[in-house]
This record gives sequence, C-alpha cells and structure tokens, in this order.
Amino acid sequence: MRAANEALIVIDVQNDFCPNGALAVRDGDAIVGSINAMLPDFTARILTQDWHPIGHTSFASSYDGKSPYDLIDMSYGPQILWPDHCVQNTHGAAFHDVLETGSADLIIRKGFRPQIDSYSAFFENDKTTPTGLEGYLRTRGLDTVTIVGLATDFCVAYSALDAARLGFKVTVDMTACRGIDLNGSLDVTLTQMHAAGVKLKHD
Repeated sequence: MRAANEALIVIDVQNDFCPNGALAVRDGDAIVGSINAMLPDFTARILTQDWHPIGHTSFASSYDGKSPYDLIDMSYGPQILWPDHCVQNTHGAAFHDVLETGSADLIIRKGFRPQIDSYSAFFENDKTTPTGLEGYLRTRGLDTVTIVGLATDFCVAYSALDAARLGFKVTVDMTACRGIDLNGSLDVTLTQMHAAGVKLKHD
C-alpha cells in the first residue's frame, strides 16, 4: 500500500483513445490491466474523463477547410485540431469497459467548455481555469501523485507539468501510459517533464 499522502491519477482511459476509437492511441488498451493492478495500492484514486460537447472548438469539423491535426491560434494560444472524440454521453466518451472505475474517489470531467480545450487534469488549456483537482488533493492532504493513462505526450504530460508547477511531488509511471507522438511531441514532453522534476518510472 502506498503512503496515505499519495494519489493515483488515471488520465482519460476512454474508448475513443483506445484501438478502434475516434482518436486511438496505439496500444492504448494495453495499459488497462496494469492500472487495475495499481488501484488497490492507493488510498486516493482519481479518474479523468474527456467530456466534449458536440461542435467543440478543438474539433477540426467545426471549421470549414480544416483537417484533423491542423494548428490554429486560439485566444489562449496554439490549438491542435482533433477528430471529433469523447463527445458527451457517447460510447467513445465512456471509460474502457475493463477499467475498474468502481473504486474511484473522484471523477474529473474536462473539456466540457465549448470554447476551450482541456488536456490537464488541473487546468483548462488557458492554464488559469481550474478543474478543482488541486483543491481536492490539498483538502485531503495529498501532496504526492502518480499519473498514468492516455496520452503520454498530451493529457498525461500536461497534468504532470501542472502538478509539478503547483508543488506536488510527481511520478509518471511510463509502464501504464501510451503516447501519440505527433510530430515529435513525445520527446518534447518527456524532456519538459524531466526538466520540471517529474520522475519518469520505466519499470
């Protein structure tokens, strides 16, 4: 059992990020067994869930002449346009069937504001609008987090960097993560996490 001050944060293990999903991460479903095995070791277990409304501004389909993975400028900075994914109340937005969600203490839904995307478990992509996770962790006396899930180079990395910036002690268990690696994004975010003091666990 992990120390009482440590939380497990499971990022976006949802159908659309797994094989055959709308924004599938290669071998995304291969981590589910490892995550299930980890859950009983933690006294605090938080799951996050991408939860977009139809027509979200991060969807390429919301713009004429734009394609998935094009880059546009939003008020909060550059935004990659994605295929429609994790639309609220759809099968794609649901957690993977095998993921053991019943032991979760908290489920954080993110990306539900139509005008802003949300990668991090802590903040929207403007880096100022909070999800409430920081307050929840501090109220429970949790100052150490282990982060797993999908995808390593986007929602996992953004969550880890925000957690470190907020003063939490952060480990990303790479054995229970998978990445997209869009135009070298995996190497970039691994370097960023290392520089921020995030521990990257490989075994």
